[in-house]
Amino acid sequence: MDRRDFLLKTAAVATGAVVPLHALLARAATGAPIRQTLGYGPLAPVNDSTTGLPLLHLPPGFTYFTFGWTKDPLDDGSPTPAMHDGMAAYPLPGGLVRLIRNHEVGTAPAFASSPAYDPAAGGGTTTIDVDLVNAKVIRSAASLAGTVRNCAGGPTPWGSWLTCEETTADPQSDARLSRDHGWIFEVPVEGRATAEPLKAMGCFVHEAIAVDPATGDVYETEDATQSGFYRFIPKARGRMASGGTLEMLAVKGSPQLDTRKGQKNGVTYPVEWVPIARPEQVHDDVEKRDGAGVFQQGFTQGGAIFARLEGAWYGNGAIFFTATSGGDRQRGQVWEYTPATESVRLVFESPGWDILDYPDCLCVSPRGGLVLCEDGSGGANFVRGLTLDGQIFDFARQSVVLKGERNGFTGDFRSMEVAGVTFSPDGRWLLFNVQTPGITFAVTGPWSNGVL
Repeated sequence: MDRRDFLLKTAAVATGAVVPLHALLARAATGAPIRQTLGYGPLAPVNDSTTGLPLLHLPPGFTYFTFGWTKDPLDDGSPTPAMHDGMAAYPLPGGLVRLIRNHEVGTAPAFASSPAYDPAAGGGTTTIDVDLVNAKVIRSAASLAGTVRNCAGGPTPWGSWLTCEETTADPQSDARLSRDHGWIFEVPVEGRATAEPLKAMGCFVHEAIAVDPATGDVYETEDATQSGFYRFIPKARGRMASGGTLEMLAVKGSPQLDTRKGQKNGVTYPVEWVPIARPEQVHDDVEKRDGAGVFQQGFTQGGAIFARLEGAWYGNGAIFFTATSGGDRQRGQVWEYTPATESVRLVFESPGWDILDYPDCLCVSPRGGLVLCEDGSGGANFVRGLTLDGQIFDFARQSVVLKGERNGFTGDFRSMEVAGVTFSPDGRWLLFNVQTPGITFAVTGPWSNGVL
């Protein structure tokens, strides 16, 4: 038992209930009451039903299997690409689930020849059909190739996945590339992607998107030291290729507000939106090739600054998004934008790496809680649960250590990023990735025992 597990179990005994220590600390810091039934219990090693290895620490009653590993053969015999990241799940007939999964690979030969945007770009998406009940992959294939660093993205209500390039690389900055990068691409759940960039949605260091189903507006995050939060209003709902208007969030009465420090949990600001007249303008300073053209247009008009915006997800009538290095301790913030009230609220700011360390991808659970993935530097990375009133707890700890048991991978991967968290359409399975060596996990268990 390590120090962390000892403290978790000590906290449970002292209170007479299973209460994660992180939740106790977070609530004590704000003076708010502690909810005794918040988490699912102490974490312990659980063996993967696919490999028999203890790749995760989970609460009592939860089980999982793995699939779609890097180097696993796709249907055409080619290897599954590496760097698993953003992901979403879609229903198929017969209870099957279709996953569309990003691969955050940089400049490298495209892993598929079609549909491919740039033959010198190694990123893209794979599509996997899986029978979760029987732990069986039915189909796996490339669905988009030839893109760079497909980090996150997001599902749409009209049956597609918007995948985002986290880069502004081009042939001038990297002679191996043949086309400009920094775009969003659409991958349909049915059929094939066109591999054509959606240029009206902007060229910048993209991370994730979330769609408001009531309007069809698409919200975009930017992963930079100075980040903007953007809204794309399409000319026609669900038809991204028809173009639209890109805007950046600004706080009313506080132009150019810097939210990266000096914020308090629960603080709420009224917002407005400023137009981005030239969404394809990549650089503000062409000689320095700073990639800040879109951001600077919005900032000049009063747009707000965030710290490394990454994950985004729609749920509970709001768009939730993470500022990975935001906050006074620079360990992360979770924000909530509510379209109905045109306001943004700080749901949670991490007081330290041991409570929440660099939140990245997130999703909203079927029961209304938030699920956060960590990309931290404090050692092991966790999947955390967060309530809308700012209570946080540990749900899973990634514990991947391999000695060649699968596809020849060897090493201690416990500090590697967790990404792509999403629930199956029926809410019974939580799916996520460990980016390196590249593994997809499917977890199930007694969800009704907690808030996820």
